[in-house]
Amino acid sequence: MKSSLRLMLAASVGVGLTLPAIAADPIKIGVIAEVSSISGAAIPNAAKLAADEINAAGGVNGRMIEIVEYDDHNSAADAVRAFQRAASQDHVHAVIASYVSEVVLALEPWSGRLKMPMITPGAASDVISHRVHEDYAANKYTFHGYMASTFLSDSVCDGVKAIAGPLKLKNAVVMSEDAAWTIPLDAEYLKCLPKIGINVMDHIRLSPDTTDFTPIYNKIEGLKPDVIITGISHVGVQPTVQWHDQQVPIAMIGISSQATSSTFYKDTNGAAEGVIYQTISAPDVGVTPKTLPFVKAYEKRYNITPAYCGYTTYDEVYFIADAIKRAGGTDPDKIVDELEKTSYVGTIGKVEFYGRDSEFTHAIKVSPEYIGGMLVQWQGGKQVTVWPNDIANAKIKFPGYIKTGTN
Repeated sequence: MKSSLRLMLAASVGVGLTLPAIAADPIKIGVIAEVSSISGAAIPNAAKLAADEINAAGGVNGRMIEIVEYDDHNSAADAVRAFQRAASQDHVHAVIASYVSEVVLALEPWSGRLKMPMITPGAASDVISHRVHEDYAANKYTFHGYMASTFLSDSVCDGVKAIAGPLKLKNAVVMSEDAAWTIPLDAEYLKCLPKIGINVMDHIRLSPDTTDFTPIYNKIEGLKPDVIITGISHVGVQPTVQWHDQQVPIAMIGISSQATSSTFYKDTNGAAEGVIYQTISAPDVGVTPKTLPFVKAYEKRYNITPAYCGYTTYDEVYFIADAIKRAGGTDPDKIVDELEKTSYVGTIGKVEFYGRDSEFTHAIKVSPEYIGGMLVQWQGGKQVTVWPNDIANAKIKFPGYIKTGTN
């Protein structure tokens, strides 16, 4: 409020008028997402849930959190326009943006130019954090709030190694969509799978525009692998439906981003049954004391389980708010300084960021002490955790047409 108005209000008090409480300006967090997709919709949903909880508890030093939403329509160009509007017209103080790597990579230079702190809750490309490492001054405003692709691959390999024996997994075909995030993902798959004793028979990169997966599955069946190791996100529904309808007798294990929400089971008409996907939090396991309360609140509000980037978004609103509180305001450089000091136990584990000495600068730390991975399977229409053993609550079980050591 302008000083002249404050003086007028002060003068009015002096003549016996009651001065009403003046609400402090809100802290605005822009949320840019692909709201028509299963995964993307979870981003604004979770952000609003977190903001409402923070506001109900008094906000940040009396300032309320306001979520300003933008739909980028799965377009990097639309996302850039939304980011520019968020900074110049809507005057947001931080941005949570997208689960699509191409979108985040397009926004990253703008984050630096406009000095706007930005964090992604779901994009995975290693390049996001590598850019921060390579040119810190230009890119320090970007934070990578989800597992980088290389870490995702390693997590899948850790899980496959643990279950390979009982399932008799020896040969694999890697099948990933052709996208920025799968370039480092596949490169690491091709390194880590042989290290755990899995022979890679073929490596297939498919167009995200693919609608008929019959030729791909026919080729894979001809090779007779024991498992298809996946890297799919944008094409998740169609390959899963055709895998089921064609009774492809090979297990699918790996990254399947859309499979992380209960909407996926409905959208595939149950074809998701038996799919095993890697994630960092799940609706049936309390990774931390905050996980299950969040899932319960999210399901109550939206009638679905949160997709993977719902968990991260929820945590990010909280630790962005905490960074602003510790920074004593919304100066972007001070917010960055405080975000770098983040040590926050959220729904996915303990969140801390790698420092400038790491090639993954500003990416979340990945280890059993911080953020770990798990394998979740669709069984009977529900998501159940099957690995690691210390938190698993179900045994792996496949539909009858899948030929593995379990049947």
